[in-house]
This record gives sequence, C-alpha cells and structure tokens, in this order.
Amino acid sequence: MAEQIIVRANSVKKTYQMGKFKLDALRGVNLEVNQGEYLSIMGPSGSGKSTLFNMIGGLSKPSEGTVYIDEVDIAQLDAYELAWLRCRKIGYIFQTFNLIPVMTALENVTLPMTFAGMSDDEARDKGVELLSRVGLGDRVQHKPFELSGGQQQRVAIARSMANDPAIILADEPTGNLDLRTGKEIIELLKKLQTSSGVTIISATHDMKMLSVSDRVVWIRDGMIDRIENREDLDIQVGTIDGAQE
Repeated sequence: MAEQIIVRANSVKKTYQMGKFKLDALRGVNLEVNQGEYLSIMGPSGSGKSTLFNMIGGLSKPSEGTVYIDEVDIAQLDAYELAWLRCRKIGYIFQTFNLIPVMTALENVTLPMTFAGMSDDEARDKGVELLSRVGLGDRVQHKPFELSGGQQQRVAIARSMANDPAIILADEPTGNLDLRTGKEIIELLKKLQTSSGVTIISATHDMKMLSVSDRVVWIRDGMIDRIENREDLDIQVGTIDGAQE
C-alpha cells in the first residue's frame, strides 16, 4: 500500500525585504512528508530550516509556491480556517516551552482542548492522561516555575497532543536542555510517534535527533541539500550520548 502524503511543499520560496535589500530565505523547496513519519530538518543557522518549518506550520506564507496539508493549500485559508487547522491538525512544541506561567501543568495542557470546544470534565480527564503518558502524572498541579526545564518540555509535549493532531511540529525541542534531558525528550517524542502514529517534523541542530528520525532533510542556503533515510545515515553511536552536538 502506498504511503499517504500529509505535507507537500511545491517550489516554495520566501523572500524578506530588509530595507533596500531582499533576503531569499527559501529558494524553491520541494518536499513530501509521509503520514506517521519522523522527519528532522537540519542545517546551520541562517540556512532556511526555521523558515521552512514555519511554512509547514502555517505560521508564515510563501512568497511563491504552495504548501499543502492533507491536500489543502494552507495559503488559501482565511484566518478562521487557519486557526481551526492549527488547533485541530497541528501540535506545536517550542524551544522556549511557551507555557503560561500562571497556569498549572494541567491547565496548560487542557487550554487547547477548551479552544476546541471540549467540556471541562473531558478536558481534565484527557489532560491528566496525557501528562501521565509523558511521566508527569504526579505534577499536574505544578506551575512552570515549579518544574525543571525537562519537565516543562514534557508539559509542552503533552499540550501538543491535546487535540490528537495529525502533525506535531517541534522547533529545536532540545535547544534549552542539557544532553541527558535532551536525549530523554527525543526518546519520548519517538515513543509518542510510534504509539499514536502522529507525524513529527522537527527543526533542529541536535545531532542526537538523527538516531530516531526516519528521514533527515538537510537545508543549505535556502534549498534542500540532500534527504537521507535513517538506514543511510552515518551515525556514530558511541558519541550520541556525549559531546557531539
């Protein structure tokens, strides 16, 4: 059976006007992402990987070209339709966690469910279940300042799963974490992808992400340099836990 394509980018270009100058952040990207795969977008700072990531998430529109999610051209959606797509189809995980400081872990996780119209009781039960899945069943009433960085990122992962999204977008999810905690977060994301079938697309510098990715897209100078399958990656297993970053 053919794999189903959930994200498709066709000839995507993004140009920013910087005063008198134009910056070509993306220069014609073509990419297909299969449903249920773990895809990492890697490249140096300024390569265009974050720009491509934002295009896929509907956070920015292409200057040229099209991005489809489930064969819907997201640039053609109005503000309401785009908000619905982001709420129901896509879960987001950010490097800086982006938790609401005055809310408990449970309240942070259930907030997207409330926006989606779920009842308070349903949202609470599901929130507790999701926090338990990420290892925080005993921290549901803790606020972000009472949690470690790794625990905050686990809350963010639980929140990203709130509305059973088809896609989770993880932007440098280990960027603010130490090596050991970063490895735990990567393994947790892989476990969730395997158990739920969700598609995970990560923009990252973290070489440890290679060990769980089905494919890696290497971006350079606003274009795809190469795409490698997991089995073709040259991973130095002995250095994955160490200083190689």
